[in-house]
Amino acid sequence: MKIRIVTLFPEFFSGPLQAGLLGRARDGNLLSLSLHNPRDAARDKHRTVDDRPYGGGPGMVMLLEPLAATLRALGHTGHDETGESGPKQGRILMLSPKGRPLDQTLARDLADSLAGGRPLTLVCGRYEGIDARLEEIFPVEHVSVGDFVLNGGETAALAVIESAARLLPGFMGHDESGLDESFSGGLLEYPHYTRPELFENLAVPDILRSGDHGRIAAWRREQSLAATLSVRPDLLADAALSGRDMAYLRSLPHENLARNLFCALVHYPVLDKDEKSVAVSLTNLDIHDIARSSCTYGLGGYYVTTPLEDQRRLLETLVTHWTTGEGAAANADRAKAFALVRAAASVEEAADDVAARCGTRPYLVATSASGTGGMGFAAIRALLRERPVLLLFGTGRGLAPDICSRCDAMLPPLRPLGGYNHLSVRVAAAIVMDRIVGDW
Repeated sequence: MKIRIVTLFPEFFSGPLQAGLLGRARDGNLLSLSLHNPRDAARDKHRTVDDRPYGGGPGMVMLLEPLAATLRALGHTGHDETGESGPKQGRILMLSPKGRPLDQTLARDLADSLAGGRPLTLVCGRYEGIDARLEEIFPVEHVSVGDFVLNGGETAALAVIESAARLLPGFMGHDESGLDESFSGGLLEYPHYTRPELFENLAVPDILRSGDHGRIAAWRREQSLAATLSVRPDLLADAALSGRDMAYLRSLPHENLARNLFCALVHYPVLDKDEKSVAVSLTNLDIHDIARSSCTYGLGGYYVTTPLEDQRRLLETLVTHWTTGEGAAANADRAKAFALVRAAASVEEAADDVAARCGTRPYLVATSASGTGGMGFAAIRALLRERPVLLLFGTGRGLAPDICSRCDAMLPPLRPLGGYNHLSVRVAAAIVMDRIVGDW
């Protein structure tokens, strides 16, 4: 099983490839690791491997000719008629910020390639990058180890090598070791303990010394769930979770950012079909469904804004019916949702009410299917830790430019690449809430 590393700095790998399990795998002929310097393929006496970029700009770009010659010397002949390389040539991986993120799934895929007899060639870039034509000649796969910048691809290559190699049969001695660790089951790993039982008044958990393997397995599962929810909740979206897992996750305390999130369904000023600024009437279904979404996602409140007094009276009748009238007795869930609803004559009045409740003015954020954005969903989520946010959803054909100009930011469209892009406001509101404060 072969891994070939193409690098301008082969000395970078002299220590890591000899240490620990990697060194033992090489000594035991389980894994072949070789280093290949493009300087050796350079044709001039200075062994030049870089040059100035076309179009100007800072830095240097790695030359194409020495890299192509190095890859061909390793048996890579380039794309075949299908645009792929043959299995005997193996795979070419280029360490690059624009690549597929390195995760456990990719590591297993690479390990399977190695075990199936397909060598891996890792190309380590330097300087400002590599001449892009290399990708037109060879079937290069880009791999990224994270959203940060390194001096070159060597450090990233080590991460790729170790993550894949440790999954090879026989690499760790006990093959099951690779199954019972972080990310293997979609979760972070549970904590580990060893002797002594007591160290500086810190004891090993009693359950691990009980000898009850069923209880120990259950405890470890719960610890994995708790750690993942606390540190990497995004992993839970793709984890295989049982009903018991979900019940345990619900029992755990977690950050409730939504308490600082408020929304307003704006009926003026909004646009009509002729792009004129108008006031529109309330729609029963919008009020119901956005109230239910607001309650589901734990928002601090939901405002229905209209300058029309008769429309506010209508809203009051509707809210009273569901919170203290006959509707409350018939449907307790609907009563809980409608308890969040408040009427306001304007967006300014709604913002004043949020300020009175939270002690500080809310950050006003407009939503639009046709806007260009300016503030992402993750940025709004981060802002909720500091101050309240009031989301504005427009009725009619959307918020008028006047109200948008008075907002602090605008979210991007939910489908920036879509063509049709005409969701109902109640559907759009639910999606926006989920993207900002969804559980994972």
